[in-house]
Amino acid sequence: MELDKILTFSAIGIAGVVTLVFLLDLAAGIFGRHLAMDICFILGAGFLLWQGVETVLELR
Repeated sequence: MELDKILTFSAIGIAGVVTLVFLLDLAAGIFGRHLAMDICFILGAGFLLWQGVETVLELR
């Protein structure tokens, strides 16, 4: 597998984990009630997911 694909899939995986963690934090308040921080992290990770998917589609 090529290095650019490995890096892209790694970024997608990490962004997915970050999105999941902060969605759970937003719902359950595990790390405290920081609504703005949770939303910013979810939006940032969502943007990274979108960019990763677009990059995978370009690498085909």
